[in-house]
Amino acid sequence: MRATYRVLAHSIAGLVAVQAAAIALWVFGLFKWVDDGNSFTPQVADDRAEGVTGSVGIAIHSFGAIVIALLAIALVIVSFFAKFDGAAKWAGFVFLAVLLQWVFAIVAFEAPVAGVLHGLNAIVVFSVALQAGRRVGALPGTTTPTEVAATR
Repeated sequence: MRATYRVLAHSIAGLVAVQAAAIALWVFGLFKWVDDGNSFTPQVADDRAEGVTGSVGIAIHSFGAIVIALLAIALVIVSFFAKFDGAAKWAGFVFLAVLLQWVFAIVAFEAPVAGVLHGLNAIVVFSVALQAGRRVGALPGTTTPTEVAATR
């Protein structure tokens, strides 16, 4: 279960990086689409958004948010079976950061300034998930970088 915990935590961190790349793809694609003479109004967004270069980025970002939330829930569940100090605590930190990420996203639709918090909290989710994965420690049959250095 420790390996599963590590994979889940590191997967969350990796998917946060994918989220950032996906939203950047969409935003820069939208800028290019507008620069090419198109307009982006609510009516156009409903009728022709598929024409925006990089529009797949927003779909990836939306789907990725759901996947990350599900992985955070799975991490909390696995943490009770992982049997190492701090497993549940760090899984809880990851879950709370992901929950806060959703709150900032929802609030940002009404108060766009909350989008700044959404972006900054993505760094928190990434960092906490990475730290949770590192907290597992060495798995049986593996060597840590310190052990490898000591054998040289």
